[in-house]
Amino acid sequence: MNLDWTRHLVILPVLLPLLCGALLAPLTQGRHRLKFAASYGAALLLLVNALALVYFSDGQWSGSVGVYLAANWAAPFGIALVADRLSSMMLVLTAVLALCALHYAQPRWSRIGVHFHSLFQFLLMGINGAFLTHDLFNLFVFFEVMLAASYGLVLHGYNVARLRASMQYIAVNLVAALMFLIGVALIYATTGTLNMADLAARVPGLAGPDAGLLRTGVAVLALAFLVKGAMWPLGFWLPTTYAAASPPVAVMLVLMTKVGAYVILRIWLLVFGMEAGPAAHFGYDALLWGGMATIVFGAAGMLATDTAGRMAGYAAIVSSGTLLAVIGYGEPLLVTAGLYYYLASTIAIAAFVLLIELVDRIRTPGAAMLALTMEAYAVEDMPAEPKGKGVPAAMAFLSLAFAACSLTIAGLPPLSGFVAKFGMFHALLQPHADGGAIGATGWSLMALVILSGLVAIVSLMRFGVRTFWATETVGPPRLHTAEVMPVAALLAASVVLTIQAQPVFSYLARAGADIHNPRLYIDAVLGTAPVPGPAAQEVAP
Repeated sequence: MNLDWTRHLVILPVLLPLLCGALLAPLTQGRHRLKFAASYGAALLLLVNALALVYFSDGQWSGSVGVYLAANWAAPFGIALVADRLSSMMLVLTAVLALCALHYAQPRWSRIGVHFHSLFQFLLMGINGAFLTHDLFNLFVFFEVMLAASYGLVLHGYNVARLRASMQYIAVNLVAALMFLIGVALIYATTGTLNMADLAARVPGLAGPDAGLLRTGVAVLALAFLVKGAMWPLGFWLPTTYAAASPPVAVMLVLMTKVGAYVILRIWLLVFGMEAGPAAHFGYDALLWGGMATIVFGAAGMLATDTAGRMAGYAAIVSSGTLLAVIGYGEPLLVTAGLYYYLASTIAIAAFVLLIELVDRIRTPGAAMLALTMEAYAVEDMPAEPKGKGVPAAMAFLSLAFAACSLTIAGLPPLSGFVAKFGMFHALLQPHADGGAIGATGWSLMALVILSGLVAIVSLMRFGVRTFWATETVGPPRLHTAEVMPVAALLAASVVLTIQAQPVFSYLARAGADIHNPRLYIDAVLGTAPVPGPAAQEVAP
């Protein structure tokens, strides 16, 4: 039996950025074009590979699950990487955001310091590994790779505000890493395994003290994920970090916030689904009510701040809270709409954090100097302002892009944010899987989603009026095409999501059906045998 060549595609999202980052690390400061070309080329290959995984996982592979056994050790003893519809979709989203962030960083931000591109590639390695791994300890390893790279990137182009925010960010995530290890240790002590499929197979048989210890370990582990997922009150660090980070780094932080929600979705539906016996639906209520509290916190933060960077951070908190509440509600149809919202909100907030720096250039002379950029210029190797021809109709582009971001984040028509929220409302109003109708909890969730959207549009339009209408501008801002194209590409992706909502929802429905079927993963991972070595050849005397 030989390994199908398509299964090797599963490990490439980890290997490509690892090799690229290692090769870029020795390059000196003056090799900006070479480093950008290599990093951008690796991101393009990641996108092609992710699209191929989407194709193969959507019906080409048996069971729609591709399993790669690293070092050819069978699960649960070896490292298993698993690509299905959901993880492949997340890899596509990661590659798209990475390409946009690198493109935006090319004229200026990637030239500060020597190791921007190496750290960026190691960050991609950690994120991709977190999406693909099917083992809790290796999930911890990939989380630490992701966080270690993000520590350097958050400090990138350092200034006082960025140093202060990064110290808070590092301290919080170090505590979360400790909780991660404690949770993993408790789970292993109880079940004797860290492979997610094997864990899902063993949980239904646990009872008594073992079941209680497992719940304790899972609760501690969940706290580590919820720190990254910014559930209230664990997400206090996020707005400050978003506001202080450079724009291309903030784009990846938007995605990293969603990694926590992704892991919660993956583990809870796999391990604590309907087949988990006495542990079925453990923690769902905490996710639901915690997510709803997070929506309230994020909406209040958006209304209270007038700083665009912090506004983006609170918008990400609202988005994360909505996803956690959707997971906790536990309806498969709602999870499908939540996955669409996952895509739409991530793309919209990523476009918004890139747009903030460009919008600030049209303000009054004092504000237009951009304290962030000015302090970054204090670094000796900071390059000058990007040169080149100004983008025609720059003011029109900025205002239309801001309006599109605002409508999508708030969930108003006609863009993908509205489609996502309409899909969630439709799912909430449908009869439940057990035949019951929507209750007070469902109505409360709907009300919070609607109110958070109203708060978002009020806050964003207030900022827009002050920026575009109530400010005397020096003249049309000069925008570099490398800065405009990523914003335009992300907004175009939002438009495509809107126009192609039906096939996207259809794909996400299949992905949702997969993750609600734990037996599919258990059989695929534990049933994949190692590839036997070549048979010994008899040598004639």
